[in-house]
Amino acid sequence: MLVLIVGGGRTGSQLAALILNQNQEVRLIDNRRAVLSQVHRELPTEIVYEGNPIDQSALEQAGIADADVIAAVTTSDEENLALCYIARTKYDVRRTIARVNNPKNAWLFNETFHVDVAVNQAEIMSRVIEEEMSMGDMLTLLKLKKGKFSLITEHISMGAKAVGLAIKDLALPEHCVIAAIIRQGEIIVPRGVTVIEAEDEVLAVTDSEGAKQLLMLFSPPEPASESHLVKKGM
Repeated sequence: MLVLIVGGGRTGSQLAALILNQNQEVRLIDNRRAVLSQVHRELPTEIVYEGNPIDQSALEQAGIADADVIAAVTTSDEENLALCYIARTKYDVRRTIARVNNPKNAWLFNETFHVDVAVNQAEIMSRVIEEEMSMGDMLTLLKLKKGKFSLITEHISMGAKAVGLAIKDLALPEHCVIAAIIRQGEIIVPRGVTVIEAEDEVLAVTDSEGAKQLLMLFSPPEPASESHLVKKGM
């Protein structure tokens, strides 16, 4: 697989290094002398090309006609959109990824400009914060299918609603599958009759709605309110 990275700043150079470490073919193009000077110190010279990022002759020299993926990570949203459009319509590049510099422009990064994946840092941070606030102690290990599904893990606390229930009785939603249970250091392959126990570590593949359901089932019970305790004492 050949990945063409357009834009050699910190994002582009780090991305190129990561792809090289995965033993994939990568090429990087930029036209800023200061940036190229730094990039040549970090990456093999033979994968770095000097040229205007939106000059088609420079792109062809860098190998856009053979690229399987283009990652447009310049500091200009206009250039990133143009690059994705040109890559798909003229060179039939299979996958296009574009960096969103100004969140106000995010709405433009869609199929109209042939952007398959838009990387909007502000949106990513917002989602991470929202997830951390809503998921409690549940930990997301891996995102799947562009973030539609997640591999999550949760420690089952004493008193959680799921304790003592068989998996088949948890009434889990359609897109929620318990993949494994770690109990006393051993991995258990879960079946419908497997009963959830306190101190289990549960691994599940789920969508956002399923994650909310698991959180409700696996979380420790909320402490009784002070007013409730007073009434009970009376």
